[in-house]
Parts: sequence; structure tokens; C-alpha cells
Amino acid sequence: MSNSIARIGLALLLAGAAALSQAEPGSPSGLAATKHWVTSWFAPAQPTWGTDFVLPLGMPQHLEDVTLRQHLRIGLGGQRLRLVVSNEYGRTPLKVAGMHVGVDAASGVHATFQGAREVVVAAGAKAVSDPVAMPVASGTRLQVDLYLRERAQLAGFHWDAREVAWLLPGNAAGRPSVTGGERLATRAFLSAVLIESPRPPVTVVALGDSITDGNGATPGADQRWPDFLARRLVPQGVAVLNAGISGNRLLRAGMGDSALARFDRDVLQHPGVRAVIVLLGTNDIGWPGAVFAPHEALPEASEITNGFRQLVTRAHLRGVRVIGATIPPFEDALKGTPLEGHYSARKESTRQAVNEWIRRAGVFDAVADFDRLLRDESRPTRLRADLDSGDHLHPGDAGYRAMADSIELRDLLGSSGQ
Repeated sequence: MSNSIARIGLALLLAGAAALSQAEPGSPSGLAATKHWVTSWFAPAQPTWGTDFVLPLGMPQHLEDVTLRQHLRIGLGGQRLRLVVSNEYGRTPLKVAGMHVGVDAASGVHATFQGAREVVVAAGAKAVSDPVAMPVASGTRLQVDLYLRERAQLAGFHWDAREVAWLLPGNAAGRPSVTGGERLATRAFLSAVLIESPRPPVTVVALGDSITDGNGATPGADQRWPDFLARRLVPQGVAVLNAGISGNRLLRAGMGDSALARFDRDVLQHPGVRAVIVLLGTNDIGWPGAVFAPHEALPEASEITNGFRQLVTRAHLRGVRVIGATIPPFEDALKGTPLEGHYSARKESTRQAVNEWIRRAGVFDAVADFDRLLRDESRPTRLRADLDSGDHLHPGDAGYRAMADSIELRDLLGSSGQ
């Protein structure tokens, strides 16, 4: 397909996209001044867990008189932005006493909610800030400070941030230098950044587990496979959102609700979603009988494939394309650690059966064959050494880049592509 045809295809897609739009006040029809809000960055929420779980939470269950300083990289840029505060899975109202956003603390501005710097977020709900006039280019890294003066229950939690965050004493929102504090590898409360765009949004969502969440990638370097894919699509004005949750499973709750349970909230609710890439099944197969789910039975391959059929059906009802990704190999996963046990001959047989179904059933709109890409051809039950992070379960930076580069853009956007 020529570049000119691809550009025409994308232009038609953009012109016809449904969108959340906002007409500027004073514009009778809203046609010339219509603005659209695009989700440019996203971190799906997951429930917290107790000390009896095999992995530590990595963050206090309750916070008081502290500032949570978090970093992120947006995809698409724009002239104004909004911040989304999540109290999802919270059981009590959350009071945010202040929020500051900028490329660093010294250069930013304080966000407001209905004109006030404080906001109370109902239990289980989210709050969206007023528009913040702060032009940001695509790919800009932001620092967001969130001050909690009163005791707050941890919510809007995301376990593997792949970023360094800081829990700072007192009100440090917007203060460039702060002494003390606790270093974190988790996220909380901040769940999305919306960017104002003159064009209707076109969005691709990556739905998955820790391989999509980026476990094994270099922290703070934006080396997850959805990060690499986002950089490929930014020039075409397409947003890529990472809806991966470490420990996620298709059929059952894990370190978060099952993908079937969270599909509407974490995928379909975003404005302008045109495609979702589904990479799931590793934990459905690997967890049962191991340390994460010692008393569970291994599901049949047909149970997993029926779950995929449901996701595809629900996506197609909304006009969303679904790209099915094959499950990468994981022999020797986490071997020599307290978490080993993902692999067995029976589990490998189930993985192979599911992958053959993904390739041949014709249920998905397209297939991303990550299994063939990442496996060692001399021992196809294992990851290739040069693409392995070292734990034999997660790719490293090079593996994640290869995954993103292997995705055909025409599969995501129909008639468009590079």
C-alpha cells in the first residue's frame, strides 16, 4: 500500500471518527471551534491486596499529609490537558488537597476542579480536572504532584509503574526540591491524562498482563512494547494506551479484575477507540497449581478461547477491531525464585493449543504472532536469549521493541498504515 493511499485512508478514518467533543463558548454551531478530548496516557486501576499475597504491595495502605510525585510520558500533545484522579476500589471518599502538573515542579501549574484546588472523589469514582492551559508536545514527560492532607485509603492503584515515584512528607506539590521521602515503583490516584485536540481521536488500546505492563523493561525509559508502538503512531495522530496490568488474566481475577470484567472500563470507554491488541493467557495457564493460585485447576484451552470470543464479540458491537496476540513461550519462567512454577508439559500443551486457535480460527481481525517472534527456534518452548529480560517470562527492552515493530499498522487502522 502506498504512503499516499495510507494517508488518505487515515484522513477518512479521522474524519468519520466518533468523538467526545467540546464546542468553545460563543460558537453557535460549534463547527469551527469544536475541540476533542483524547486520552493521551492511561494507567488502569487495580484493587490492593493484603500481606498474605505472594507479592508485596509496595506502598502504604493509608496515606496522610503526604505528596505523591509521579512521572509519565504522554503520547499525543496539545494546548490544554486534563488530569483524571481515580478513587476506583476505594471504599471511602478521597479528598485531594492539591494537584500540580508540569515538566518538572518548577515549571508547572496547579490543577483545579470546578475552579477549586481541592476535590472530593466519591468512593469507587473518578474526578476530571478543569482544562489546564499548558501546551505540551507529543511525547512530553510530565511530573504530577498530588497532595493528600487528610488520611486517605490507597485507591486508583497500579502496581508496576515502570517509573520511580516519590512519597514526600507534607505539601510538596509544585515544590522543586524536597528532602526525605520514600521511593516507590507503584502508582496511585492518577489514572489518565486527557489532551485537547482539534481532530476527532483515533485510539489503539493494548490489553494484557505484565508483558504489556512492561515487566522486564528498563524503568523510567519508556521501553514497553506499547511505548514503542505509540512512537510509531504519533506522526499519524493516533493515541496508544497501555491497559496492561501485571498478573492480569482473561478468565479470573488475579492482581486485578479479569480482562473480561474490566474490558468496558479499561478499553471501550476511551474516546475514539478503533482497535485493541489482546495479549492474554500467560497467567490463565501459568498460575494454576503454582504459588500464585496453588488450589486452582488448569483451564481447558476451550475455556480460554471462548473467553477470547466474548471479548471479540463485545468489541465488534462497538465497531472496534481486535488483534489477537499469540502467547509467548515461558519454559523456565522465574526459575530459581520463590515464584517459579508457571511451566509444565501440560501447560505448554494448553499454550500451544490456544496459539493454534488464535492463528487459525479466524475470530480476530488480525493476528500478532508474538510466539513466533520471541521464541528460540532451537528450543521453541523458551524465549530467545537476546529478547529475554533474563527471567524467561518477560521480554527485555529489545524484545519489546521487536514486538511493537512487528505489528502491521494496517491491521490496526484498516486501510491505513505506514
